[in-house]
Amino acid sequence: MTRDKFTTEDAVEMFASLAQPTRLEAYRLLVRYLPYGLPAGDVARLLAVPHNTMSTHLAQLERAGLITSRREGRSIIYAAKARKMASLFDVMLGEMRQPKDGEAPGSEFPQRRPSDADFRGYNVLILCSGNSARSLMAEAILNREGAGRFRAFSAGSRPQERPHPMAISLLDSLGFETDQLRSKSWDEFVGSGAPTMDFIITVCDAAAGEECPYWPGHPLQAHWGVPDPAMVRGTRDEKRAAFLDAYRRLAARLTALINLPIGTLDLAGLKEQLAAIGRMEGATELTLSPSKAA
Repeated sequence: MTRDKFTTEDAVEMFASLAQPTRLEAYRLLVRYLPYGLPAGDVARLLAVPHNTMSTHLAQLERAGLITSRREGRSIIYAAKARKMASLFDVMLGEMRQPKDGEAPGSEFPQRRPSDADFRGYNVLILCSGNSARSLMAEAILNREGAGRFRAFSAGSRPQERPHPMAISLLDSLGFETDQLRSKSWDEFVGSGAPTMDFIITVCDAAAGEECPYWPGHPLQAHWGVPDPAMVRGTRDEKRAAFLDAYRRLAARLTALINLPIGTLDLAGLKEQLAAIGRMEGATELTLSPSKAA
């Protein structure tokens, strides 16, 4: 396989395009949906960005050669050209080390991540004291975006009677299925018939500070605190903006979780990466250690 040829101008344009947070997150999202891609409208909904704004960002990524587009019926489908970015890094990183005897230049850096031989699904329980907004939004996001690899549940120590209407309204507007979402107690997940969890994630400080039940299977636990949008006072638009901000924070962190090479990390490394995700303030602040990234 021959490498793509890159000029300095090509590399500058590619990196400049990815230097904007929304474009970087859009490219990462499309990489996850290789090789088929996503309709432009789905990219906008998943990242909670207005369609016109997202169209501008996608056009910039396409001009930089990072993505490609095709028309299917009335939809324009965008797909990442991950091989081009991988080839660029292959060239750059290959130039940073001298090959050993009998070794091809750049061979330390494979262009494709190997599949996990022990691939399986992971159960994730997301906790918040009321289980009415943040944890429910996280449940919906992870179940849709991590489908086939992650199965999400949510619960609360003191669950509300029903989900917060603004959380449900936001999820509905973004195309999520919300009929099955309900506020529920974490007691539902401690009985003998409950699914065994691989991860327990708290998204509110109150739940993180409470004494949790015993979770069978010794799941890894992490705290990803997100401000409670239900506590915001103001106009309806201000309240909706708070829910949208919480959604974006959760989506960024859950995207980082989905992208973790869980099968290649040891226990200490996985704990470290889960903690790093919890420290994220925005969509682009997680940096995997080079020795642990896939």
